[in-house]
Amino acid sequence: IIYVISTALSNLMKDGLDVKALQAFRVLRPLRLVSGVPSLQVVLNSILKAIIPLLHITLLVILVIIIYAIIGLELFSGKMIKTCFDNVTGEISIKGEPHPCGDSGFQCEGVGEVCLLYWDDPNYGIINFDNFGLAMLTVFQCVTNEGWTSVLYNVNDACGNSWPWIYFLSLIILGSFFVLNLVLGVLSGEFSKEREKAKARGDFHKLREKQQIEEDLRGY
Repeated sequence: IIYVISTALSNLMKDGLDVKALQAFRVLRPLRLVSGVPSLQVVLNSILKAIIPLLHITLLVILVIIIYAIIGLELFSGKMIKTCFDNVTGEISIKGEPHPCGDSGFQCEGVGEVCLLYWDDPNYGIINFDNFGLAMLTVFQCVTNEGWTSVLYNVNDACGNSWPWIYFLSLIILGSFFVLNLVLGVLSGEFSKEREKAKARGDFHKLREKQQIEEDLRGY
């Protein structure tokens, strides 16, 4: 494949066609070294064979994200739009970092502070459950284990800490520990299969060479 691409590029350049963008394919030339390293062949073949199963797992991950995004919309939509305001100036309180507040959650305890609407939500309004798109983004962040505890703390500040942990704990167990680990399982399984095939091919070639040597010796 690499040889064919290189030949095609050379022919196009001879014809005077500007193919500077296509010259980027030259970076694929080092892949020809894979054919000389059996262990790299095993790894590359494992990845290629795992593409279809990985697509199935990707669909499963998307399904989990959609389900939890819908649940998050029902439970937490519009819950994190309150924060502590200064009752005199009408501006967000500068005492500490702004975070959500609510009747069942965090209470504004500073002098002259009151929990009011509106603010942009945590992280400048990106991480919340106010619409389906942002809910999916928030769930995806939690699934990747990147700052999911901050999301949990913000929800606790807005809704209280008696029950939101059930939502997030189940999301981490199902979405992160179980579904995403399927990726490692698929890659590991395909790698084991390719390694066994490579070993079988090696044993077969050794046997053929041994038989060929024995046949040559019988001819003397």
